[in-house]
Amino acid sequence: MSTLTTPHIDVHRGGDRMKTRVAWLDSKHSFSFGEHYDPDNTHHGLLLVNNEDIVLPGEGFETHPHRDMEIVTWVLSGSLVHQDSLGHNGVIYPGLAQRMSAGTGILHSEKNDSWRLSTAPEHDEPVHFVQMWVVPDEPGLTPGYQQLEVDDELAGGGLVTVASGLPRYRDRSAIAIASSHSALHVARMAGPAEPVEVRLPEAPYLHVFVARGEVEMEGVGTLYEGDAVRMVRSGGQRVTANLPSEILVWEMHARLGGQ
Repeated sequence: MSTLTTPHIDVHRGGDRMKTRVAWLDSKHSFSFGEHYDPDNTHHGLLLVNNEDIVLPGEGFETHPHRDMEIVTWVLSGSLVHQDSLGHNGVIYPGLAQRMSAGTGILHSEKNDSWRLSTAPEHDEPVHFVQMWVVPDEPGLTPGYQQLEVDDELAGGGLVTVASGLPRYRDRSAIAIASSHSALHVARMAGPAEPVEVRLPEAPYLHVFVARGEVEMEGVGTLYEGDAVRMVRSGGQRVTANLPSEILVWEMHARLGGQ
């Protein structure tokens, strides 16, 4: 558990993120990733990766390995085809939460080519998604996969728990992650036309990411698409939307190294 006692709030603007851009991919990294390394920006709490990716049709990440990581993928628009060495083969779309436990090792691919799995014609829509990695409780777990449709719950506009290992959310409809100190909440807010006030949970570590839109956070001010707030020993702030918006909130009760 965390031993930090001083509240701290840090705003990270979307334009300051590290970027990977190639012909088929526009990727923005909240933390050090791949060739982008900053020793002062490697993680927050137990969250090591918060990548926002846009992938062109017919393109994507070819088969590659992962191990000892809980990987949650959240699609904002379009569709993403997942295939892995456990035999899973399916399409991830907005409102469908997906978790892959890499454990002792897994191979998977992610591509924007859902027409291959159906009789639908080839589309020309990019897929826009956020992929997040958190550290599991222990290494060497058995690899696994889970997905869950939460679109109906999101329609209410409030904060919905979509992935969790925290015992306090055991009775929620959420995908399970092998991290007993972490939970991901999502709020899809319509904006001023249908005002909804979201209140953040209180935790030793919070990571709030504005996946789309524009919001106001109590005590912080306006946050724009791509902005993130890293919080220590804080929470309880109210968040409202200035535009149709979606926020992703990681609630964490430990950090890497256990401090």
